[in-house]
Amino acid sequence: MTASRRTYAVWELTLACNLACGHCGSRAGQARQAELTTAQALDLVAQLKEAGVDEVTLIGGEAFLRRDWLTIAAEITRLGMACTLTTGGYRMSAAMARGLRAAGVEQCSVSVDGMTDTHDRLRGRAGSWDSCFVTMRRLRDAGIAATCNTQINRLTAPELPGLYLALRAAGIVAWQWQLTVPMGNAADRSEILLQPVELLDVFPMLARVARRAAADGIGIHAGNNIGYYGPYERLLRSPGGTAFWTGCQAGLTTLGIEADGTIKGCPSLPTEDYAAGDIRERRLADLLRDAPALAINMAAGTAASAEGTWGFCRSCEYADVCRGGCTWTAHTFFGRAGNNPYCHHRALTHQRAGTRERLVQIARAPGVPFDHGLFEIVREDLTAGWPAEERPRLTAEDILWPPAWDN
Repeated sequence: MTASRRTYAVWELTLACNLACGHCGSRAGQARQAELTTAQALDLVAQLKEAGVDEVTLIGGEAFLRRDWLTIAAEITRLGMACTLTTGGYRMSAAMARGLRAAGVEQCSVSVDGMTDTHDRLRGRAGSWDSCFVTMRRLRDAGIAATCNTQINRLTAPELPGLYLALRAAGIVAWQWQLTVPMGNAADRSEILLQPVELLDVFPMLARVARRAAADGIGIHAGNNIGYYGPYERLLRSPGGTAFWTGCQAGLTTLGIEADGTIKGCPSLPTEDYAAGDIRERRLADLLRDAPALAINMAAGTAASAEGTWGFCRSCEYADVCRGGCTWTAHTFFGRAGNNPYCHHRALTHQRAGTRERLVQIARAPGVPFDHGLFEIVREDLTAGWPAEERPRLTAEDILWPPAWDN
């Protein structure tokens, strides 16, 4: 029985949102046309429990814009599953925070992207950065552990050290990072995406921040598209420095649920290519047993696991374990999985060969939730001039280290 493999679900309760983020992969804003009813949602909670899921993270859009969000959260915890929330943090009231704790939620992650001006620009709302920190205070006052998640891109990367100090002062207990990829709104703003060669300067900065966080007792969690076998892999992937990337977990230990009942192996995957079915038409147990879209990583740990790789990843010595890195990242760049350009080992390999890779957009996204365009890879000399039509290359000199960093 395959259902026991699924232990973690991320559930988009609604696509409605009170922010207008320029890098939102789901293009959130308005609710989907046919979102699950309360009865359907509560039935799905029971199905998740039956499937062996032990933790559910509620997301949006903005989850608290759905009227029954606390009813759903309370049912998740009543059935013995952990329930967490990821929020944009814009105008969460103190009463909402208390209601969340009463529903049994003990941890909530607030999305913060850069310092004040950068965050407000990316999130499309003046005052949204300040609102995030008010939300974190309200969560703590309600007895909920506040954590943070941050998108890393050309705009936010230079500000991460300063943001860390602000988050530490706000009392967060953990911080998760993810590299921005060209999905949804971000596909329309390729200029904010990091280029692979820039990882050579970004990852040493992340490592320095991670070491500081460890000394301060704050957990750092690298998202699925960060790392891959560079010198900081174990440091970034686990607090104890023992873990390393073992391949995409979509459909193995992870499930994604869209607000209309669509089931995917991972919440970030493009819907058109990875939807396994609709929970209103087929039971979750049936989808877990039969849907090919939930079996995309069934070859994990076997020689066949590298067969779907191509490009650089096909010849990589880590191919059998890595399997091309994050499926979401590769697919949003190239329209198929198996060749991930956001890889530290890959960037270092090119650097040793005196080359670099640059991603160039060749097709725009159609403009629907979880969509993507297409990119091609240009390989060029490492010392070649940076193209004049590109935004300036990010280097170590662009990282803004606060004067108080070492205090």
